Amino acid sequence: MLTAGSISGAAAAKGAAGDLPRKETPGGTAYYETGSGEPLVLIHGVGMRLEAWAPQIAFLSAGHRVIAVDMPGHGESAKLPAGSRLEEFVAWFGRFLDEMAIERVNVAGHSMGALVSGGAAATFGERISRVAYLNGVYRRDPKAKAAVLARAAAIPVTGVDKEGPLARWFGDDPDSLVARELTREWLSRVDPEGYAVAYAAFAGGDETYADRWKDVAGPALFLTGSDDPNSTPLMAEQMAALAPKAWVRIVEGHRHMVNLTAPDIVNSLLAEWLSFGEDER
Repeated sequence: MLTAGSISGAAAAKGAAGDLPRKETPGGTAYYETGSGEPLVLIHGVGMRLEAWAPQIAFLSAGHRVIAVDMPGHGESAKLPAGSRLEEFVAWFGRFLDEMAIERVNVAGHSMGALVSGGAAATFGERISRVAYLNGVYRRDPKAKAAVLARAAAIPVTGVDKEGPLARWFGDDPDSLVARELTREWLSRVDPEGYAVAYAAFAGGDETYADRWKDVAGPALFLTGSDDPNSTPLMAEQMAALAPKAWVRIVEGHRHMVNLTAPDIVNSLLAEWLSFGEDER
């Protein structure tokens, strides 16, 4: 288990405030790019926007070409059609790589973004050098599956729920205060239709590529918070046991938005992951 200090977490979360300037691909995907070197794409989770990666963008761009994307229907990216499943989000990511003329890439995803990054590594793994799976789900138990499907079904009727995610994703510790308010703002800005499509894909996608980790040849990092009630340490351990070149890192005392509440630790672990050669573990 790894622990983080509260002052650095709160300070780094403040750095996520404010919108980063975006470019847009011909297909309508908004992105922010900075740094140079080996490319790294960052994919955020449902209800968020690319600014959720601000501490990682600032740190990792010192040695990499970092590209953070707005997921479809989030930030300034165009929506996918209603009914799109996780497979369509993975195909979207492949089109984005084509539009950016990126032949081979490292990809880190958080939550729904983790599902997309894992699906990409499974289906066009020859283009994925390394994959980092942050706070990602794997084969939810029946109770958790029923709860997330119920939340997905309610969105078209009740709209975007801000308080539920905040209660699940954050504790009351000092690290979480600034990140919680930023997350509340991002949830309040998300397009309801885009959110509904993505959340439905997220709810139904925990088993889509679950049997494919054995096919992921590159270094795979599975990272979550010890107190994340939905993307649990057990899930991370189960996935890592299946992938050929994998390891697990658990951040003690943190929940779902660990990249904002424990940014120094997450940055260090991502730097470690990026330093591994494809023939190493």
